Amino acid sequence: MFGFGSMIDKLKKDPKTIVFTEGTDPRILEASARLLAGTWLTPILVGNEKDVFAAAEEAGFNIRGARIIDPETYEEMDAMVEKMVELRKGKMTPEQCREALKKANYFGTMLVKMGKADCLLGGATYSTADTVRPALQLIKTKPGNNIVSSCFILVRDHATGDREVLAMGDCAINIRPSEDDLVEIARETASCARVFGVEPKVAFLSYSTHGSGAGEDVDKMRNAFNKLRATNPDFDVDGELQFDAAVSPRVAQTKCADSKVAGYANTFIFPDINAGNIGYKIAQRLGGFDAYGPILLGLNAPVNDLSRGCNAIEVYSMAIITAALS
Repeated sequence: MFGFGSMIDKLKKDPKTIVFTEGTDPRILEASARLLAGTWLTPILVGNEKDVFAAAEEAGFNIRGARIIDPETYEEMDAMVEKMVELRKGKMTPEQCREALKKANYFGTMLVKMGKADCLLGGATYSTADTVRPALQLIKTKPGNNIVSSCFILVRDHATGDREVLAMGDCAINIRPSEDDLVEIARETASCARVFGVEPKVAFLSYSTHGSGAGEDVDKMRNAFNKLRATNPDFDVDGELQFDAAVSPRVAQTKCADSKVAGYANTFIFPDINAGNIGYKIAQRLGGFDAYGPILLGLNAPVNDLSRGCNAIEVYSMAIITAALS
């Protein structure tokens, strides 16, 4: 399985705990059973203990060794409510916080916030918004960050034995990011690419290459590139670039021969969620890439979202990725 050897080695040196907010879901239970075969990532399953064990028994998975925490009987609920009231800064009463914490997504997020777990993975049965909203409200963004964004890691093995790894952002969270948002997205996506062993060559994508086209969207990508370049990032970046100029050395030689990125880009920043979502899915479905993500970026602690159509292998993979980011 791609790139997971180095991540698992990292976790063996510094074991982590991960909250799964849907403790009775068979996919979560299968992934948890597989994780429990090692000692480097301990699952915390949110749910009623009897229900969780009954679901595991019915599905045929051994989850002995997992921690099961039920919001209804959690001994430190009063302290959790008090902390959540403080975090919400008058926007929620103690009663409203207590009610919210009956929901696994809020409860699991507070376990991470209070240091009871290192990271969280949810969304197998609910929307991305229901994963991101509690994280934004409670864990909040890292110092210097203003948004939460996301990226996908795309992986394709070639018959020659070579492996191609790309990063694409933002394909899932920000609908129409501003210039400043794009700068943040590029920084975070480049940082995530490095976790997967990719030395980022970042391309701000457009329908124009270095002024060949005109329009507000072209200006936005060019301006975002210039703003990022002015901060002296520790990776190569260029923009605005058409996709063919970004990935084809022959096209790059014609359109922008002096670029350090054009022709060899491996980290792509899209102008909006339409382009990003379409782009990564074309790579996945027509290009034969495996897609890992969306990986949420910019939070104070790793929280990630699952597709409701995910399988147990994807849950297992995303759990390792999420923990490796902590």
